Amino acid sequence: MTEILSVKLFILLLISLLLLQDFKMNRNIGVNVQSPSGKCEDKKCPFHGSLRCHGNIFTGVVSSTKMHHTASIEWAWRKYLTKYERYEMKRTKVKAHNTPCINAVEGDRVRIMRCRPLSKTKNFVIIEKLGSEKGFKEKMSARESAKIKKVEKDVIESKEESKEIK
Repeated sequence: MTEILSVKLFILLLISLLLLQDFKMNRNIGVNVQSPSGKCEDKKCPFHGSLRCHGNIFTGVVSSTKMHHTASIEWAWRKYLTKYERYEMKRTKVKAHNTPCINAVEGDRVRIMRCRPLSKTKNFVIIEKLGSEKGFKEKMSARESAKIKKVEKDVIESKEESKEIK
């Protein structure tokens, strides 16, 4: 009798291990996205780890991947100003967890989803890579040149103010 129970327990244990292994490989995160082809051992991966995703889903462009397993994603949106009867362009920039199986690089269009706080500023995780953004390098170089021009302008103004004081 005890042998039969131990055999049944052993079979149940094997079945649960196989299901758990299958669960880690093909986990459904509740959103209709393509699961990544690569594998990873990241605990904070929504597909291979134990991270639960919920809430908002946004689409944006990766602007920086200089931090470890973190990407800065930004997207533009328009806000209507009633006083001027025009729209202004605004940008939103958030940090998201970049898992090794997805491995998004600068210039990639990605879909992100809200999750629990992973650090002080990270509340999102990248769930899908959609392709690359056209003209991303030109846009970023134009932003950098605008910053340089602003710094040069500030230096010239400070020199003029020092001449006026003398």
